[in-house]
Amino acid sequence: MNHAALSPLAAIPSPSQSVWHLGPVPIRAYALCIVLGIVAACVVTEIRMRRRGAPPWAVLDIAVWAVPFGIVGARIYHVITSPGPYFGSDGRPLDALMIWQGGLGIWGGVAGGAVGAWIAARRMGIPLSFVADALAPGLPLAQGIGRWGNWFNNELYGGPTTLPWGLKVHDWDIPSGRARVDGAGDPLLLPGLYQPTFLYESLWDIGTAILVWQLDRRYRFGRGRAFALYVMAYTVGRFWIEAMRTDAATHFLGMRLNNWTSIVVFVGALIYFLRVRGPQERLIVGEDGQIRAVPADGAPVAADAETSVISSEAASPGSPGEEPGTTAGDEPAPPVDTGGPPASESGPPADPAAPVPATDPTAPATDRPSNR
Repeated sequence: MNHAALSPLAAIPSPSQSVWHLGPVPIRAYALCIVLGIVAACVVTEIRMRRRGAPPWAVLDIAVWAVPFGIVGARIYHVITSPGPYFGSDGRPLDALMIWQGGLGIWGGVAGGAVGAWIAARRMGIPLSFVADALAPGLPLAQGIGRWGNWFNNELYGGPTTLPWGLKVHDWDIPSGRARVDGAGDPLLLPGLYQPTFLYESLWDIGTAILVWQLDRRYRFGRGRAFALYVMAYTVGRFWIEAMRTDAATHFLGMRLNNWTSIVVFVGALIYFLRVRGPQERLIVGEDGQIRAVPADGAPVAADAETSVISSEAASPGSPGEEPGTTAGDEPAPPVDTGGPPASESGPPADPAAPVPATDPTAPATDRPSNR
């Protein structure tokens, strides 16, 4: 067989450098991708929160807690699930702190970010489920952008392939953030092409963001169900993409640990999505200045200490389907006692053209009209 027939028609190149120096300050592509992803998630979440009544830039109050907790959680998960390079026989424990060299676990990031978001939401008086649903399309968008940091670092690729979109991978020197070079100073490439799993996951993440956004627009999920939908969609893609990767990973019962995590997290999200019910929420600011969550459709909230509030649309007279003097779900309000005789005792109707007698200012106070 002709060897040329097996040659790929095209290939995806990889950068030969991921760190640039601005004087003494290193500019790392991996960090830039993470930051761009965080900014994108914040923009999407801010827009969704404002449309649901949140005060402007509330997302920043949440991000200052969620982002640091998320990064720390992501690094802890990575170190725990891939301990060899740090605590193995030739491991270097201090490298566990060198986050700029890559190594963030999404599950630890979500867990840590959730803790930070919970702290921020509690301080602001906003339900965590409200924040989670607003974040649901933004988080996979951030992941899709952040995955390009792995491309710059020439890492997390799959097995050999001859596909036209196969990835060229350099012989990488992690500490320097650049490819090793030959005697002529040219970057060295590993032989062959490899599955671009970073690209597969980036595209899957962006597709997940669009899926959650569209389904949430149609079905108006509440109580964290939009976030559960994101988790289910992401774990499905992560499972098959993880199986293609060839980087070092901890295995359990013949399968990568992240695959098992995907299964467990998917099942948990599915159970939550099926069992939890509730309307989509919006925020209102009460007369006391406190932020409260109410149903976006105006339906009464289940009575509890923090959310037993009816929105102004539901409580205002003249709402569609209600009679004046009634409130949603209540009996007609009783007539107001004006102190006059009953209708049956008041005689014939008064002549509208008859003059109205003036009120005697010397009359006792009990006979004057009430001004309360």
